[in-house]
Amino acid sequence: MRFLVDTNILLEVLLLQERTQEATDFLNQTPPQDVAISDFTLYSIGIRLFRQGAYTSYEQLVDDLFRNRGIHLVRLPLDQHEQVAQVAQRFGLDYDDAYQYALAELYNLTIISFDADFDRTPRGRKEPKELLTLP
Repeated sequence: MRFLVDTNILLEVLLLQERTQEATDFLNQTPPQDVAISDFTLYSIGIRLFRQGAYTSYEQLVDDLFRNRGIHLVRLPLDQHEQVAQVAQRFGLDYDDAYQYALAELYNLTIISFDADFDRTPRGRKEPKELLTLP
């Protein structure tokens, strides 16, 4: 694993937002064994899709990411959860960003995100376009 894909990257694709193509290109060009998604991201997207009654979309997402592509699902072990609070306080992050950051630290992953809040941290983040290979 090399990259931790933040929730906003997947939502960009699912909701067909302004940077959908960039996010899609990154996911399609990056070998799945290099990509990880947190359990928090999966749950957050599940909550959003279920609120909209998009149960089939959730099933398709799980199939596409994990069964078909083989992307990694990572979680923060319980003994590491104190890191979330420490990271949040140190860098002024909200819970979801602090959780992602703690995971990136634990697994030494590059955070792929459109969220500039990660720019306040030593680890920072990369946007998908920075890692795309141009044709």
